[in-house]
Amino acid sequence: MSSCFAKHCVNLCYITFKVMKIVLIGAGNVATHLGRALLDSGHEVVQVWSRTALSAHKLATTLGCDAVTDIGGVRTDADVYILSVTDDALPEIIPELCPLNANALFLHTAGSVPMSCFEGYASSFGVLYPMQTFSKDKHLDFREIPIFVEASDERSQKTVSALANSVSDKVYILDGEGRKWLHLAAVFACNFSNYCCTVAEKLLQKQGLPFEVMLPLLDETTRKLHELSPVSAQTGPASRHDSGVMEMQTRLLSDDSDLVEIYRLISKGIIKNSENNKK
Repeated sequence: MSSCFAKHCVNLCYITFKVMKIVLIGAGNVATHLGRALLDSGHEVVQVWSRTALSAHKLATTLGCDAVTDIGGVRTDADVYILSVTDDALPEIIPELCPLNANALFLHTAGSVPMSCFEGYASSFGVLYPMQTFSKDKHLDFREIPIFVEASDERSQKTVSALANSVSDKVYILDGEGRKWLHLAAVFACNFSNYCCTVAEKLLQKQGLPFEVMLPLLDETTRKLHELSPVSAQTGPASRHDSGVMEMQTRLLSDDSDLVEIYRLISKGIIKNSENNKK
């Protein structure tokens, strides 16, 4: 990663580990994995808040702490409050939450929301964005997950960096503008590719085939990206300019105009990349 884009924080030798009292705001996928990682690292997760009582109590039970569904019932003695909620929920929650503890650090975990969303409500705030796809019941090694951090001031930066380094070996300082582009790249690399897998699954189901036949192909595609650039790793009919195969496959999709358009747009992009790579 370019040094002008992000600064790697592995050598934060001036930061000593400190046990922090943490309240989790949200009980979804990110909060679940982050909460477990924080607990495993020795921090005290003292409370979980969620609008959904079942979710709050389930995560709180896992972490051995209290659960609450009313913002007014959130503890006021925590060191850090981590908001892992939907982007749209942040403007609703922040004005109610931040006045509860003027001395605490407030963080959100969103990829595309600027930390300025806290301005006027908290004096110490920032972002702790773990870039990974999370599912509650799928175990992940959090130490391998890249975390991108940003904070409102130097003291807050040291705290959020120390917190991130306590759960991950891959911590970067990245401002809001860079994080927006990072999140966009992640949408293409992860979310859109997973959507393509859902399309593949439906096509296979029509022929009575299980999706698992795709797994060796997907595994090898991912493995190659550890050694080759995405452009160099590209294969398939579009990369070979095999117009006959592409025309036949668009005919197979003729009952779904959206998929035909997607197929053509992606194929066009692959051809363009292939031509540029030859220059």
